[in-house]
This record gives sequence, C-alpha cells and structure tokens, in this order.
Amino acid sequence: MADPILLRDDAGHVRTLTMNAPASLNALSDAMLDALQSEFDALAQDRSIRAVVLRGNGKAFCAGHDLKEMTAARQSPDGGRAAFKALFDKCARMMTTIPALPQPVIAQVHGIATAAGCQLVASCDMAVAAEGTRFGVNGVNIGLFCSTPMVALSRNIHRKKAFEMLTTGGFIEAVEAERQGLINRAVAPDMLESEARELAEIVAAKLSSAVKIGKRAFYEQIEMPLEAAYAHTGAVMVENMLHRDTEEGISAFIEKRKPDWPE
Repeated sequence: MADPILLRDDAGHVRTLTMNAPASLNALSDAMLDALQSEFDALAQDRSIRAVVLRGNGKAFCAGHDLKEMTAARQSPDGGRAAFKALFDKCARMMTTIPALPQPVIAQVHGIATAAGCQLVASCDMAVAAEGTRFGVNGVNIGLFCSTPMVALSRNIHRKKAFEMLTTGGFIEAVEAERQGLINRAVAPDMLESEARELAEIVAAKLSSAVKIGKRAFYEQIEMPLEAAYAHTGAVMVENMLHRDTEEGISAFIEKRKPDWPE
C-alpha cells in the first residue's frame, strides 16, 4: 500500500501536516490539493487544534503544480481547458481556505518553494525557512506566467520586487525572503523544525478564541480603507472584551496571576 500523500501528527494543541510526495517535490497535484483541502476543512471544525505547521518531506517544501499531470490533460478534446480551469479553481479554494481557518498556519520551508509552492508559503499566516531555501515564481521561464501565485505574493512583498520576480523568473533565498516580508525568519537548517515548532507552541498557548477573532479581523481589515478598518476592528474589540475568558485574562493580569483559561 502506498504511503499517504499527506501525513498528520498531533502534539498537544499543534497539528503538523507533512506533504508526502518527495518524488515530485511535493507538487500540488489534484491528489495533493484534495488532501490539503480535506485536512483544512476538518481543521475549521476542530477546536482542540490551535496552531498548524505545514511542511514537506524530501528535498523540497513544494515545487508548485504537477506539470506532468497538467500536460496529460491536453489530450482531452478541448485541449485541457476544462481541466486547467478546475485545477486553478481548486487551488484557489485551498489557498483561500488557509487565511479563513481559525488556527494560524505556519509554513516550515526548506529546499525550494516555487510557483504555486511559493504561493502556498505566501498564503500561510507565517513562515519559517531554512537558510539557503530558494523562492521563486518562475513559470515565466517556461512560458507560463505565475498569475495565480502573483495574488498571494503581491499581498506579501513590495509590488516592484514581486513584479521583478514574476517577470524575470529569478529566485530569492531565505534571508532575502525574510527582508522582503515573505517569511518571518530564516534559520539554520538544523534549527528549522524546532523554530517552527516553538512559534506554533507560542501561538497555541494563547487564548484560542482571541486568536480566532484576531486572525479573522486581520484579513478583513487589511483590505479596507483606513477609517473603515478602524471602525470594523473597534467593533471586533468590543465583542472580544465581552468574552468571559478575556475578562478572566485581564483580571489575572491585574492580580498578577495565571489566567484560568480552558485547556
């Protein structure tokens, strides 16, 4: 029996998802997209998990779409049009599910993250990468402009740098990716797993209802004009203040004790 294409491991309130198709550099095939979507849909309903780490087995995090699978679709009477639309729609749904999850998702990146793989990093809420990891939206090198990866990339880094990467097909390494805002930090390769895990555990230790409220508001306000963003987030904070666990957290701070929050 073949190994599962996506592995799951729970430790405490942190779930680690491992893309497990090393022979294809964890390409986002139909099967991989389906597996990721299924896991994310389940996570949306799972209150026991407070943070998620997403990683890849083998030499790379993710090399993007499965070009062999896409090429095979050209054999259909329409030249692949319907299959390509279904693929990009499926990928977009998966990418937009990540910021909609109640739990923060941290990409643990090594090797390469290219094209839709770079899009996946940009779609995660945070990212930690091993020094030397290469990031690119390099489809232009084979005549396929990375238009869908562009959406997430251009919402992470400066527009001129994003446009340069998209039009030249050039790569940046982890230190530059950190400087540009694509990842949170670049770390020594032997520290990658522990750094990602530590970040996840810090998040998981917070009041989960507050993180859920805050994550949703973060993505809502970031697309709003300034005044509308303040009005929206002010209303969010009012609701947050009225939560019992928030009242307990503030009381504990004032009384210099540990808050009595649910496990």
